Amino acid sequence: MELPWSESGAGEPLVVLRWFTPEHSAKPAAGERPVLAALGERFRVHAVNRAPGMPEGTTMADVAGQHAEAIGKRFGGPVDVLGMSSGGSLALQLAADHPEAVRRLVVAGAAYTLPPHTRLAQRRYTEAVAAGRRGAHHLAPLAGANPLTRAFFTALMWLADPAIRPADPRDMLRFAQAEDSFDLRDRLAEIEVPALVVGGERDLAYTPGLFRETADGLPYGKLLVYPGASHLGTFRHKRFAADVAGFLRP
Repeated sequence: MELPWSESGAGEPLVVLRWFTPEHSAKPAAGERPVLAALGERFRVHAVNRAPGMPEGTTMADVAGQHAEAIGKRFGGPVDVLGMSSGGSLALQLAADHPEAVRRLVVAGAAYTLPPHTRLAQRRYTEAVAAGRRGAHHLAPLAGANPLTRAFFTALMWLADPAIRPADPRDMLRFAQAEDSFDLRDRLAEIEVPALVVGGERDLAYTPGLFRETADGLPYGKLLVYPGASHLGTFRHKRFAADVAGFLRP
């Protein structure tokens, strides 16, 4: 199965497993472009999305297998991998199931499992959109830290929903269902490559504790937490690209 794949920048290759996207396309979303551009100043960035046409019952292991096959065909050996948000979940699965594909690993804004509140928000969002209803407002608890900001984001996302709704929501629903059951806590010790976990102190989708548990469970894991950073603020942090490069190219 062909994966949506785009390349930019110059330097040593870095496979970037993209964050959760409504459309499984090769074209990066507007919010991703500054992040990929900053990485592209230091690497030849290979930004990869999940394959369209996911069958019902697809698991995270299935998705990781598709990526391992694509990496093997393109590079013929292991490569550095950065996973952002849902891409970080996938990166951990890839490293655990297919160690031949991963040389070094960066997991940003992700952990060995989704916390219950994030799993619930993502499930409500994708199921509502798949049923033809507005659903983006279900993600408001991951954007607003207090009742006032959550109310603001609920209204804003409800209004914006039709503009960001995918033409065919089945792919994002099936990936969300795969990530819903994702839990790699008991397999972190199998990932025997240098690994960096990057998180934001004020990430509402995860917790600093989950980032710490993930890093501690990896045999060669390191942790970097940005003070005051939100979930998206982790990737947009002024030090993010440099810190990734510093870890992968010391």
